[in-house]
Amino acid sequence: MTNQTIYNEDWQIGIKRIENNTIDLVVTDPPYGMDFQSNFRKEKHKSIQNDTDLAWLGGWVKELKRVCKQEAHLYIFCSWHHIDKFKQEVGALFNVKNILIWEKNNTGMGDLEGDYAPKYEMILFCSNGQKKLKGGRDSNILKAKRTGNVNHPTQKPTELISYLIEKSSNKGDLVLDTFAGSCTTAIASRQKDRNCICFEIDKQYCKVGEKVLFGTAQTLF
Repeated sequence: MTNQTIYNEDWQIGIKRIENNTIDLVVTDPPYGMDFQSNFRKEKHKSIQNDTDLAWLGGWVKELKRVCKQEAHLYIFCSWHHIDKFKQEVGALFNVKNILIWEKNNTGMGDLEGDYAPKYEMILFCSNGQKKLKGGRDSNILKAKRTGNVNHPTQKPTELISYLIEKSSNKGDLVLDTFAGSCTTAIASRQKDRNCICFEIDKQYCKVGEKVLFGTAQTLF
């Protein structure tokens, strides 16, 4: 039986408890450093914490390097706004293999008359070694329906996270998500028989994730 643990705390605190070279896979959706506020839903979510700058980025990458196994893969969601900064910081310690494109089924909001409609997000695919992908060489364009952001302003589709987990890990492996949001990585890990450690600073989102994952919020740490 696998174990998925959701910690309601800042990753900077929680990750210190993770031992060196123990993480098989990182799948995470960090703040993009653009003070994001979703206008897609009528009932708006609150703003994402720590999304005003990327001062945390360098220290975060160093901690990921410490906890990841030698052959670990990493999937880091990102936006075109600061993809250059993410590539520079992550690429200093990991091998940035590719930038995957998540193509959504419909467009986002924004400048309705003066800009092209956004229909994708980027995912940095990185390696800590020479680990091979499972299931052959797929396209770097990944199509998945957007969630509607019911539980979180940047909620990712479970089917998309499940796909990434299957491509880069084995059953029983340990997956890490330092910015769990509504805990989609934990949910997908459970579905695919992987262990998972998640950190999420917002208690409300942790409770939502726990409810979906276990049918209760009582196991929240």
